[in-house]
Amino acid sequence: MSQPSRYPSPSRSAAQIPVVVLAGFLGSGKTTLLNHLLHRSGGSRIGAIVNDFGAVEIDAMAVAGALGDSTVSLGNGCLCCAVDASELDVYLDRLTSPAAGIDVVVIEASGLAEPQELVRMVLASENSRVVYGGLVEVVDAAEFGDTRARHPEIDRHLALADLVVVNKTDRAADGEKVLELVRSLVDGAAVVPASYGRVDPEFLFDCRPSEERVGQLSFDDVHVPDADDAHDHHAGHLHAGYDSLSFVSDVPLDPRRLMRFLDSRPDGLYRIKGYVGFGPHDPRNRYAVHAVGRFLRFYPEPWPDGEPRLTQLVLIGSGIDAGALGKELEACKQDAPHADEHGMWGVLRYVRDPEGHDPEGHDPEDPDPTGSDPTD
Repeated sequence: MSQPSRYPSPSRSAAQIPVVVLAGFLGSGKTTLLNHLLHRSGGSRIGAIVNDFGAVEIDAMAVAGALGDSTVSLGNGCLCCAVDASELDVYLDRLTSPAAGIDVVVIEASGLAEPQELVRMVLASENSRVVYGGLVEVVDAAEFGDTRARHPEIDRHLALADLVVVNKTDRAADGEKVLELVRSLVDGAAVVPASYGRVDPEFLFDCRPSEERVGQLSFDDVHVPDADDAHDHHAGHLHAGYDSLSFVSDVPLDPRRLMRFLDSRPDGLYRIKGYVGFGPHDPRNRYAVHAVGRFLRFYPEPWPDGEPRLTQLVLIGSGIDAGALGKELEACKQDAPHADEHGMWGVLRYVRDPEGHDPEGHDPEDPDPTGSDPTD
């Protein structure tokens, strides 16, 4: 199984900082997963907003519970009940300020929170540096049957997710049966099995090499891996739950064909990232693309001087047919000398306007907060 290529990630100004909502019922393993991400950040700097609404930049902290005096608390209760979008923006402003150097923000919700409301709050953010990074639902495989019987709303939560981590599969009597059941409940989301919350961080955010960090220690720099960490790292277990595809083209893509591809992307294709060139449709700009689940956004930016004009994409998913997807992307190529004057309309619907408003189809009040195609 291939690993994601180290193509350049969209620039900070273009792609903004993803905000990932981490949800799941009590005891499913959300904090364990967050702690795992801190251990395996790959040099990336993680900011976290945790259960009792404490916001703090996390770098060299081992666990969310060890934040001490630097935690800001608004008291007990779920995030979706304790604050509104403007209050959340106060903490997002702090974590996404350029001085903080944060690469990704993770909101760990209370086990009783309504994930749909948290997603709405992120999408309603007036912070131009914020971009929705997806809803990750954590499921306890060993307790899923009983939990679902007591709390049937979990089915609705799973239907909203962009990624579902079926945790504790090693403790479940029939982990495969639980995986099949969860896949039947999701709406095209990627479903990844895990033990002890160990999922590859590349599924959630771009990991940048620690050597890019200058003059400051990351958690990776000071953490001494234990035997289990080392075994997982060398055995590649963290990558067992997903596949990836790297696509490069020096021929421009046709915007209409690409939008048809994006509109019909298959179940389990969780992330698409990289740059697209549309040739004569916009000769001055390349388009950074950010897709997570059904959410999609483009960011036009000038082509860098002196660099080849390439389309460079990485697709990451669970159970995807990388070969078939590669052929579909190949079919999007078009080396036409002239542009269709209406060809870019589909793309431009997913470009944030200069005033910072969401593109059409990403209204925070829409019943589908994940930003599905407005033409569906």
